Amino acid sequence: MTKKNENVDWIVYILECNDKTLYTGITNNLEKRLQQHNYGQEGAKYTRVRRPVKCVYQEKKADRSSATKREIAIKKLTRSAKLELIK
Repeated sequence: MTKKNENVDWIVYILECNDKTLYTGITNNLEKRLQQHNYGQEGAKYTRVRRPVKCVYQEKKADRSSATKREIAIKKLTRSAKLELIK
């Protein structure tokens, strides 16, 4: 029996919002998630009032667990450390 999304890469991403703030999240479909952030109601509440957003960083992970751990680690970084990561 195969699990849903078993062979799907997860992506940790950083968005730059219109007000130059940064938002970090995870997804298994970056294109769809970016559309949600920019146009849908499914996007994060944080980004809905800061549109448009653009993806400035992405990092593939093998599974949701490792993506979540990396997302948490990135969220703990200072803004300047996140900007260094984006470079």
